Amino acid sequence: MPVNKGLLEKGVKKLLLLILLLIVSPITLNIAFKALTKMDDSLFIAYGILALAVVLIILTLILAFKTVKTFLEALFNK
Repeated sequence: MPVNKGLLEKGVKKLLLLILLLIVSPITLNIAFKALTKMDDSLFIAYGILALAVVLIILTLILAFKTVKTFLEALFNK
């Protein structure tokens, strides 16, 4: 049962991006919550960072499912 090397390379690239997002997303969320507690006069910046963090987390989840799907397609030749 041969492995589709083209799809496997694509899956590894997605995995590297996923690892980057898994690191950046929680850090951004932490920065947003700290900005909410520290900034009293400019809350719109803190809410902007919070919105960015939520978008990054949603993208991380979507990319995680797509990465797993790509690896399964590469391994089982679909």
